[in-house]
Amino acid sequence: MTKIQAKAPSTPGEAGPQPSRRSEKPGVPTMSDVAKLAGVSPMTVSRVMNGDPNVRPATRRKVDEAVAALNYVPNQAARRLAGARAIRIGFLYSNPSAGYLSEFLVGLLNQASIHNVQLVVENCEGGQAWEAQTRRLIDNGVDGIILPPPLCDMRELIEMIALADVPSVTVACGQPDPRVGAVSIDDYHAAYEMTSHLISLGHHRIGFIIGHPNQTASARRLDGYKAAIAEKGADAAPELMVQGMFTYRSGLDAAESLLGLEQRPTAIFASNDDMAAATVAIAHRLGLDVPGDLTVAGFDDTALATTIWPELTTVRQPIAQMAETAVQFLVRQIRAQRDGTIQEPEHIVMDFSLIRRQSDAAPRRRPKLAGKSGEA
Repeated sequence: MTKIQAKAPSTPGEAGPQPSRRSEKPGVPTMSDVAKLAGVSPMTVSRVMNGDPNVRPATRRKVDEAVAALNYVPNQAARRLAGARAIRIGFLYSNPSAGYLSEFLVGLLNQASIHNVQLVVENCEGGQAWEAQTRRLIDNGVDGIILPPPLCDMRELIEMIALADVPSVTVACGQPDPRVGAVSIDDYHAAYEMTSHLISLGHHRIGFIIGHPNQTASARRLDGYKAAIAEKGADAAPELMVQGMFTYRSGLDAAESLLGLEQRPTAIFASNDDMAAATVAIAHRLGLDVPGDLTVAGFDDTALATTIWPELTTVRQPIAQMAETAVQFLVRQIRAQRDGTIQEPEHIVMDFSLIRRQSDAAPRRRPKLAGKSGEA
């Protein structure tokens, strides 16, 4: 079990800090200083510090960065925190993608430093490890639990947490359980848009590497791909859809299968960046130019997308912001619980975006046979 204690806690109270125009000591940063650095109003800073869900993610991120840069702690909140009990949130993970996990932790730590949260991290890889790790968190009295993929899709795990009456939030689940909080994107439309983009470039035969079958988001992305293919009349041959497991290794195997077809695809869309990066590696090994001979697209926009060459065109899933929002949801629910009030689990679908980089291009024209159209 790993414990991570935030360094700079913020308001634990419901009322929260209010805009302040001067500090009590010379040189101590004020809310106005934070507002100036972030380029927003003091009232907006106050709303962010109070966990207002209506603040746009980009604005919240600017304020959080300014708070961290100035090491700002509201005086009013600091006085209340003297006797306040920290919130302990358990983070269970079992994700093979280091890039995804890294982004997720950045978001968790950012909000932990603002909301006086202590993170308790448990690795649940391997067999039934999740059961023992979850029981440990519950027995040790955590106030809430965050479940990223693939744990967010484990019904037995969610049932176990629900029976213990511990608030929890799932992140990036394709079909969230209504009993728990949920932060996600629309995986179906994200995959639909990326596939439509590839078709708009002129690709008709597009391979798709499916995500791990134990994750509901995988099925949603596959459905989005299929819908775009059907709607726009592209090649729907079943051999163009190959199973992956969200790992780099599985991406290598899937790419070899697709590029070994007698009529290989001109583009491959992988369900995450790890498998897309593996596809680029196989293409290079076969002497294919990316994107000249093969367009490659990924999903997530983790750090890996910009550390390989060519950099990946991908769907940006705001992983860090999703993790931040999960912490905010839990903090509000836990504080309400401590105050003796009831707050229903919150659900939100966040925006995604299609990021174009160097790995996509129109397919190269193949010379037509003589006599077909008068061209050589």
